[in-house]
Amino acid sequence: MSRRISTYLNFDGKCEEAFNFYADAFSIKFDSPIDRFGDIAFPEGTPELDPSEGNLVMHTQLEIVPGHLVHGTDMLKSMGHELRVGNNTTISIDFDDKEDLDNVFAALATDSTDRVDPIQQMWGAYWAVLLDRYKIRWMFNAPIEK
Repeated sequence: MSRRISTYLNFDGKCEEAFNFYADAFSIKFDSPIDRFGDIAFPEGTPELDPSEGNLVMHTQLEIVPGHLVHGTDMLKSMGHELRVGNNTTISIDFDDKEDLDNVFAALATDSTDRVDPIQQMWGAYWAVLLDRYKIRWMFNAPIEK
């Protein structure tokens, strides 16, 4: 069982600006291109993306210290997202397998809110999120078994 912890930050349209600022502050470079919402195909049944949101950041990341990634995304108003203290920072855990993810998710899910139970996502991961009983937001990822 291997786990990696990282920090996930949500923004209200300023993710790219913030991550450029962080890259300068830590004197580091991006190790991968910025993924934008307009470049992905949303699953059928997903609300339609507002054209003004196509250039917003779906995902970016910086390794600010060895072994610790800071990820970022812009929240989408067209999808009902609203940035507020409590959903702007998330502890993200990467698991080696779905079973380990399911076990930790189940333990933290007691009395949780703002929860999305584990599900296969369009980007190829088994994924879940919740706000625990102490109002700490957790995100879970595991590779999809082939």
